[in-house]
Amino acid sequence: MKKLAGQNQLGAVKVMAKDLVRTRRSITKFYGLKTQLQAVGLRMQTLKSTQAMADAMLGVTRAMRSMNRELNVQSLNNMMRDFERQNEGMENMTDVLGDAIDDSMMADGEEEESQELVSQVLDELGCNIDAQLLDAPSGSKGARVPKVAALGMETCKPVLVGVDDTTEVSGAGIDDDLQARLDSLRNR
Repeated sequence: MKKLAGQNQLGAVKVMAKDLVRTRRSITKFYGLKTQLQAVGLRMQTLKSTQAMADAMLGVTRAMRSMNRELNVQSLNNMMRDFERQNEGMENMTDVLGDAIDDSMMADGEEEESQELVSQVLDELGCNIDAQLLDAPSGSKGARVPKVAALGMETCKPVLVGVDDTTEVSGAGIDDDLQARLDSLRNR
């Protein structure tokens, strides 16, 4: 077009300009048409998927209808109950067998050895439980709770809610305290 314009052929330049504009518009229209065709293709794909899903649902519905006709709910319930009974029996047998194996595998003196090890660990922590259990209050009326420091159990401190180191503990007082706690929990 520049060459023809330089040669002063304006008619030819106008025709070429109109042709260029038409070509550009045609390209734009073709892009729009391409987009519309792609959208139609996607719709067709969606319809195809929907049809396949409908066919699958029809097949499943037929299969379910057939299964419902053949399924006996009462026999299924009986089978499930029988399965539960057999499963419980198997669990019980497994427990008994496991206990028997554990008992047969336990060496003589293993229990005493483990008790000695526990006592040794507690002694290292300063908690001589066996000796202190003999001195423990029995819960009778008028019994005194000994101070923790007197037992040598600074690292193993017992916790009695509502009782300090020298409080006398009586059977009725403990019952009243427990009853009051239960009542407060029920009122929440």
